[in-house]
Amino acid sequence: MKYISTRSKITPVDSAVAILKGLAPDGGLFVPESIPKIKLDEINKVVDKPYALCAGEVLKRFLTDYTENELFECAELAYNWFDVRAKVPMSILVQDPKNPKFPIGITELWHGPTYAFKDVALQMLPRLMSLALKKTGETKEILILVATSGDTGKAALAGFADVPQTRIMVFYPNGGVSKIQRLQMVTQTGGNVNVTAVNGNFDDTQTGVKNIFNDEKIREQLAASNIKLSSANSINWGRLVPQIVYYFTSYADFIRTKQVKLGEPVNIAVPTGNFGNILAAYYAKRMGLPVKRIICASNANNVLTEFFKTGVYNRNREFHKTISPSMDILISSNLERLLYHESGYTDTVNRFMTQLNETGTYKIDAPLKKKLDKIFHADFATEDETSHMIKEMFSQFKYLVDPHTAVALKVVSNYRRDTRDMTPVVVASTASPFKFTSAVLKALGQTTEGVDDLKQLDTLALVSNWRIPTNLAKLAGAKILHTDVCEKEEMAERVLKFAAN
Repeated sequence: MKYISTRSKITPVDSAVAILKGLAPDGGLFVPESIPKIKLDEINKVVDKPYALCAGEVLKRFLTDYTENELFECAELAYNWFDVRAKVPMSILVQDPKNPKFPIGITELWHGPTYAFKDVALQMLPRLMSLALKKTGETKEILILVATSGDTGKAALAGFADVPQTRIMVFYPNGGVSKIQRLQMVTQTGGNVNVTAVNGNFDDTQTGVKNIFNDEKIREQLAASNIKLSSANSINWGRLVPQIVYYFTSYADFIRTKQVKLGEPVNIAVPTGNFGNILAAYYAKRMGLPVKRIICASNANNVLTEFFKTGVYNRNREFHKTISPSMDILISSNLERLLYHESGYTDTVNRFMTQLNETGTYKIDAPLKKKLDKIFHADFATEDETSHMIKEMFSQFKYLVDPHTAVALKVVSNYRRDTRDMTPVVVASTASPFKFTSAVLKALGQTTEGVDDLKQLDTLALVSNWRIPTNLAKLAGAKILHTDVCEKEEMAERVLKFAAN
């Protein structure tokens, strides 16, 4: 399997090269030349298999320059850190006990070391990258640049801390992440890590990182210091491809628990910001997973809802800080990959991305929109609706959800009401509710004013009878190691300074 760019015709490269580079040389994203298939009987064979074996079965079809043994060993090492045996377990909820034929399966993607779905990929990526360094004979040090809206930063830091031949620098929007998310990042240990806050929102931060990647002068200065840039955001194929796996294991969970029979379709609902997690669901569908609709759930920053409904992508709108901050994004980078796969033309994608960069908007044509309409449904949830869903889930099922998962559940509820489509649905639950204690406690009717976020962990545990995740409980005694703050215009300077140390 070779990889090409979304924006122009480049010489195809192996997956190891794509993973090391992060971005294609023309500024586009790497995509596979073709999308491999998995047959239904092959899906059935992994129903009772450990997660690492399932990962190997999916990844070997995309990462053909890695051996099966290498991929299995990477998966074994990556997921040993997860605190439950199933790695990504599913909780099956029935919203109408009188009619149990239409279940909702909540796939808990947050049992890794940082309690967010990003762990599934970012415990895997450093291992794939270390092997890629050997496979390509790369001798330079790799500097991982990350823009985070909250969860990616800590997950990447945890994955790459003290990994040989790498450094990692994480930028996050100052005041734009939860206090728990910030504490997780700024207390990160490791001799090769840096965490810097940016005065701006996530889109400012992400744009700054992209501009650094595309700046030839900066790349030359780094090369003189024997350093090459790469990414751990979902623009890196090695970050995105492990996420495809859990949609297959979620379907296997539905089969094993007799919620569906092999070959029967499911819907998949994903709380969506940068479009990476939901794109993984799209790849799973294209590979042969029986998926009827992919439901794109947004918060008040509903640029994707408007795009799927109208065909117009327009980031020129008010930016909202919400209780689901990992979705506070107006530029969804991975949408570029979807546009490429469904249009098939690099010229088309390049035109859209140029228009987005220059004017903040673009419009797809009617035939492309018609294709997307058959695959996706999009909607959004308000802040009040999100809080109400958190309360409703706990009241009805004694089940805690974080605000991002609540957004997806609300959109699923709306979808079923409006379409009468009662297909069993997989909901991607993207973070532990303990990462967003203030929002969850307020939704449950608890007072949080004047209560420290770390003390809120105890309150939520008491109210819910759920256990505080171990690594979050340890934050109370952790030392703050990173206090750097910069303007968005200073990001490149900070990168060069970190590289020089």
